[in-house]
Amino acid sequence: MAKSLVELSVEIVQAQSSTKNMSIDELQAALKDTFITLQHLHKIETGDETEQVQQAPATVSPEKSILRNKIICIECGQEFKMLSAKHLKTHGLTGREYRKKYGFSLRQPLCAKSLTEKRKKAGKKRGIPAALKKSIAERKKKRAAAKKK
Repeated sequence: MAKSLVELSVEIVQAQSSTKNMSIDELQAALKDTFITLQHLHKIETGDETEQVQQAPATVSPEKSILRNKIICIECGQEFKMLSAKHLKTHGLTGREYRKKYGFSLRQPLCAKSLTEKRKKAGKKRGIPAALKKSIAERKKKRAAAKKK
C-alpha cells in the first residue's frame, strides 16, 4: 500500500529534525510547507493542475512581524533573526520587493529590533570613517559656494 502525503511529510520532517535542532513552531511550519509542496507535486504528477492547492494564509500582520528578538517571514511564517536575501529568494522576492509588497519603508531593516540596535551601537562606536568625513566636508563647501552665487 502506498504511503499517504501526510506520512511522507512526517518522514521528511523527521529526517530534517534528526540533523538539526528544531523548535515546535519550526517543526509545524516545516511539516505544513512539506505537505503543501508534496500536495502540489502530486497534482502536477496526476495532471490535475487546474485545482489550486491551498496556500497557508499569512498568519501575522506586517506591523507585528518585526519583533524584539525575531522577525517573522510573512510569506511562510518562519522566524529568523534576519530575513536574508537567500531566504527571500526561495519566495521569488528581493528585499525591496518584500518591503513594497507588505508596505514597509524601503529603509526598514529586515531583522529583529535587538539586532538593529546592536548594529547601530557598533556603528556609532566605530565613528565616521575618515573618507566619509572628507566627503561630507566637500559637500558642505560646494553648497556654501553655490549659495554665494
